[in-house]
Amino acid sequence: MPGPSAELVQQLYRIPPDRFVAARDAAVADARRAGDQSTARQLARLRRPTVAAWLVNLLAIRRPELVTDLVQLADALRAAQRELRGPRLRELSAQRRAVVGALVAEIRKLAAAEPDSPPAGRLPLAEVEATLNAAFSDVEVAEQVRAGRLLRAASYAGFGEVPRPQLRLVTDNDEEPEEERPARRPGAQRGRREDVPRTDRAAQRAEQAERAAQRAARAERARQRRALDRELTKAQADQERAEAELAKVTGQERDGVSVLDRIEAELAELERRRAVAEQDLSRAKLARRAAERAVTVARRRAGEVEAAVEALAAEEGDADAGGGAAD
Repeated sequence: MPGPSAELVQQLYRIPPDRFVAARDAAVADARRAGDQSTARQLARLRRPTVAAWLVNLLAIRRPELVTDLVQLADALRAAQRELRGPRLRELSAQRRAVVGALVAEIRKLAAAEPDSPPAGRLPLAEVEATLNAAFSDVEVAEQVRAGRLLRAASYAGFGEVPRPQLRLVTDNDEEPEEERPARRPGAQRGRREDVPRTDRAAQRAEQAERAAQRAARAERARQRRALDRELTKAQADQERAEAELAKVTGQERDGVSVLDRIEAELAELERRRAVAEQDLSRAKLARRAAERAVTVARRRAGEVEAAVEALAAEEGDADAGGGAAD
């Protein structure tokens, strides 16, 4: 049976735990309506993760490259921890704490960007940190973290792997027929098997641990380089946007200054024209007053002349009347 797709399961485990059951039941109902009973049964068996497990799953789903780096570093550290002691062991422990701290900070950012996520103050980051530390020591936990389907937080109290049973190294001498072997004293035989092979194993494991530590250091540097490259790309994009915005508002400022200068020039021209018009108006008022005075004088003179004409006419009439009576 094909079962549910990996994308669907991943989508379900990305949902915050308080909405997981409803989303899972809706997916089960969709599968049943489609007639896919096998998928419906497998979906129904999915269990709701705790908040801490959901946060770790969110890291695996949203930032799988970081989880891959964690698993690779965990493999290298587990190989190195079998033989290393003293300062080197403390160095590896500090490196692990730095990586876990960076991943916890990234999980906090992912949770803040996720809708319906619990408030930052209620995130069980201590359980998240314990789970990531457990992934360094437990292969099974590391694989669950990488798959993004963790159901509950994990923890590990020690440093390094859980002790494994010591196995005896089988060499070609162990396969020699008994009759072909020279007689050895029991003490000498134990010394040969314990000293020489064990010394070889120690040297070989020390070399393997050193190579593993170098791989871990390279993986950590590569992770840091990728993170810095992403930060640089983001910073350069922000710089380009800021410079474009600066150029835009600078152009708007220049346009505003030009418009203001033009308006001020127009205002100055209007002020000049207003002054000229006021002068013309003053001269026109003076001319009107002078014309009014001239009209008054002319009217008065005309009245006087008209009165003189009428008086002369009256005198002429009287004279003509007196002459006729004399005749």
